[in-house]
Amino acid sequence: MVNRFQSAYLEGSPPWDIGRPQSVFVTLFGEGAIRGRVVDVGCGTGENALYLAAQGLDVTGVDAAPAAIERAHRKAEERGVNARFEVADVLDLHAFADSFDSGIDSGCFHVFDDAARPRYVRSLHGALRPGARLFIMTFSDRLPGTWGPRRVSQAELRNAFSDGWQVDAIEPARFDLDPSARSRVGLDVADGSLAPIEAWLTRLTRV
Repeated sequence: MVNRFQSAYLEGSPPWDIGRPQSVFVTLFGEGAIRGRVVDVGCGTGENALYLAAQGLDVTGVDAAPAAIERAHRKAEERGVNARFEVADVLDLHAFADSFDSGIDSGCFHVFDDAARPRYVRSLHGALRPGARLFIMTFSDRLPGTWGPRRVSQAELRNAFSDGWQVDAIEPARFDLDPSARSRVGLDVADGSLAPIEAWLTRLTRV
C-alpha cells in the first residue's frame, strides 16, 4: 500500500491533493472543535496540517509516503508555517504515546481493509490523550459507483470504534476533489468547481 501512495505522489498530484485544506476541517476549527496538540494522520502533502498550524495550533502530520512528506516540508518552509511532518506508519504510532489533544483523518481510515482497521483504532487510541477528539472523513456508502476507495457505512464506523471510544456523531459531509481529476474518476464538473464526494464525518472522543 505504501508503494501505491508513494507512486501517486511521484507521478504528480493525486485527486485528493487539492492545494488547500478540506473545507470540513476549516469549519471544525472555526467551531473550536480542533484544539491543543494535533496529529494529522495520512496527512499527504500537508494542506490540512498547514492550515491548522497557521491558525496557531501545534500540529504534527504523519504519512507513510516519503514523497508526500517531502512536499509537506517544502510547503511549510515556503509559507513560513511552523508544522512538523514525519514519515510514519499510521498503524503503529507508538512513538507518539499520549501526545495529542486532537486528531484529524482526511481519507486515511477508508484505505484499510478489515484486518488493518483494528490496528488503526489501537494506534490512534494510543497516540491521543484521554478525552482527546478525533475527526475522521471517509468515503460514504451513499456515494454511487465503484471507483476510488472502499465505501464505509455508519455501522462499520460504529463497530470499529466500539471499544475505547465514544462516537459523538456521524454526519453527512463532502470531500472536495481537484476538478482536473474529474475525468480520471468519472465525475463531470461543468463549471470547473471542486467536485464534491459524499462522505461521513465521524466525531469521536477517546475514553
